[in-house]
Amino acid sequence: MRTTIDIPDETYKSVKMVAAEHNTTVKQLVLDGLDLLLLHRAPKPPTRRLQLPLIRSTRTDKLEIDSEKIYEIIDFP
Repeated sequence: MRTTIDIPDETYKSVKMVAAEHNTTVKQLVLDGLDLLLLHRAPKPPTRRLQLPLIRSTRTDKLEIDSEKIYEIIDFP
């Protein structure tokens, strides 16, 4: 899509110099800047702490398990 924006002369000269120093174009610098702006403004997923256990047990006894018991139950290669 094509659009027109007004950039002050001094700002444009500075941007053009930066583009030349980085061997790129003013257009690419503007696109990179917009990408950064959009990245920082992207909505962040809400942070919620998990309440464990996720499935409440009705059992009152505890399951005691260690590595040896796991190896007895599951055949590992």
